[in-house]
Amino acid sequence: MNDPELLRAPTLFAEFSRAGAKVAVITAKDKLRRLLGKGLADGICFSAEKADQVTQQDNGIEKVLERVGMELPSVYSAELSELVMAAGTDVLERDRPELMYLSLTDYIQHKHAPGSPVANDFYAMLDGCFARIDALGAVLVVTADHGMNAKSDGAGAAQVVFLQDELDARLGAGAARVVLPITDPYTVHHGALGSYATVHLPPDADADALRAGLAALDGVAEVMGRERACVRFELPADRIGELVVIAERNTVLGTTPARHDISGFAEPLRLHGGLTEQRVPFLVNAPVGPLPRGHRLRNFDSYWVGTSVAAGVPLTD
Repeated sequence: MNDPELLRAPTLFAEFSRAGAKVAVITAKDKLRRLLGKGLADGICFSAEKADQVTQQDNGIEKVLERVGMELPSVYSAELSELVMAAGTDVLERDRPELMYLSLTDYIQHKHAPGSPVANDFYAMLDGCFARIDALGAVLVVTADHGMNAKSDGAGAAQVVFLQDELDARLGAGAARVVLPITDPYTVHHGALGSYATVHLPPDADADALRAGLAALDGVAEVMGRERACVRFELPADRIGELVVIAERNTVLGTTPARHDISGFAEPLRLHGGLTEQRVPFLVNAPVGPLPRGHRLRNFDSYWVGTSVAAGVPLTD
């Protein structure tokens, strides 16, 4: 989703601001800043991608690069996330927001496996920033939107199932449409490939037969119909197709080869979007009481847990 007009609910940041809280939102990419900034009438909201263009009137802050002593980084770099963290700690220290959200880019995780020197350097940078935020007295919750896995074989060759080609062979060219939600303007680190796809079928298609056929493909973990997918993944039915396809751990989904250029990748392909990337860290720098019985902690619980801990409110009745 790139357009704020597609949002169907107000953001937590807009609601906190409406209630009188001082809010700061700093993202790596500007597309997310546009989404999270919708309805935020007051507060700080800007992206590292366009940190050289911020103004007091539009973003609630100015001269960000001067404040942190950095140059504008490439969108394909570790420095883009480093700028988010540097700006976040600076804003926390100087402006003391009551709620702050810092969103990084996963460029490093796409390009460098855990334990590699580049990955280690990146996490060392994050550790230093987390220590500064902790020292400034904030309740800090660290989590992720997804995990990341290698999508290649033992020799490093990308393992891709091209769903559009498979459907074209069964139904005719262009009769069905495959949508990969990972698609965004920045494709150098993922090639617009993903491990989740939704398929829009023509009215006369045999959805059950196609579901069985796609599920039998090597690399496909599961194929389900719209109704089941909406219940399982809490999806709006009018925004997905008749089928949802999930890839196996080390396989990724594509449409057709011409739409996914990974020829320039120097490292083995690493991607996300499937069930095997659901488990993520959830770290809090303060004691957290017991969760309600049966509650399954999820990354968006960051706000509930963080604000409850900060206010001294127990998580259970």
